[in-house]
Formats: sequence, C-alpha cells, structure tokens
Amino acid sequence: MNAFRLAGDMTHLLSIVLLLLKIRTRKSCAGISLKTQELYVVVFATRYLDLFTKYISFYNTVMKLVFLGSSIGIVWYMRYHKVVKQTYNREDDTFRYLFLVVPCFVLALFVNREFTPTEVLWTFSLYLEAVAILPQLVLLQRSRNIDNLTGNYVFLLGAYRALYLINWIYRFFVENHQFRWIPWLSGILQTAMYTDFFYYYIRSWQNRETLKLPA
Repeated sequence: MNAFRLAGDMTHLLSIVLLLLKIRTRKSCAGISLKTQELYVVVFATRYLDLFTKYISFYNTVMKLVFLGSSIGIVWYMRYHKVVKQTYNREDDTFRYLFLVVPCFVLALFVNREFTPTEVLWTFSLYLEAVAILPQLVLLQRSRNIDNLTGNYVFLLGAYRALYLINWIYRFFVENHQFRWIPWLSGILQTAMYTDFFYYYIRSWQNRETLKLPA
C-alpha cells in the first residue's frame, strides 16, 4: 500500500458514490451505459474469485466487497427499478460488448502469467477492464448534453486508472524492480482511452460550459 494506490482506490470509490448519488437522488440513469456497468460486474466477479479463499487484509476484503456489490447494485437499478429503468438510454447504448468480452477472454487464454483458471480469469479481468469504458464513451458521444454527475463519474474513473499507473511505477522503483507488463500495458491502454474525454472535460470546466464530446 502507498499513497498513490490509496488515492486511486478513493478516487474509484468516489466515482461509484457519485453514480449511486445520481441514481438514488434523481431516480435517473440517463447518460449511463448499462453495457459498461455489466462489463464491470464481469471484471470484478472474475478478479475477486479469491475473496473467500485468500485473506490479504481487512481493507482489501472490504474494498473488493464494495466494488463488486456496488456494481451489481447499479446494474439492478438500471434493469429493474421501476422508475430508474425508464430513464435508461437504450436506443443509444447499442455497443455490442461481446466484441470486447470474447477477444479479451481468448487473449487471456494465450497471454497470461500462469495457465491456471484463477490466473487466466484474473488476466481476463485486466484486459476487459481496459476496454470496458468503450460503451460509455460511445454513449456520451451520442448524447447532446452530459450532466455534471455523469461527467464527473467518468472523469474520476479515468483518474483512478491513471493513479494506479503511477502506483505501479512507484512500486517498481521502491520495491523489487519487477516488471508486471500485463497490468502495466492494460492500464496504459485504459488510460489512453480517456485522453480525449479528459481534454473536453477540462476545457468545459475552464470555460464553464456544458460538457459535449465530438460525434
């Protein structure tokens, strides 16, 4: 644990809090991609298979439960809550996520640290998380106006991954100089996908304008 990882975890947690705040207080999931949220459920479910078999720390266990439970809760709200589900932009959220899931799983079968079920699924979760934001970004490009909570949610998700990259670089220099290239490359790819969004988010914030992404 170091300051960068803690900041990344707290940023990730804050992004989820903002999303739940939007859903709970406004009874709306407008602008939120259900496809992305379902992909995150798959990411956490496959990454945290050791939740009840391998104890690392109280903090680690709590954070795993929070991320997995909140992701499932968000999907439930968007699919089944009688009010929230009516605000879902189904006609714009059309990204076929099988085009992400299948390639990521096949890649994990061939490119992994160790060919065991746990390691393959852990690697799959890294590959899938790297691209899980794509349906959300596509949906935002199709939206004429992006409300502040949605924009802040996506920005914090990107900031979380950027902080984790710094965490890995820090650990490389202060710990055992071990190069973990699978999470590093996955993290770089994921952060790169936010670059365009970061630019328009910061520009809209500086100009005090409504956030809009180019089509």
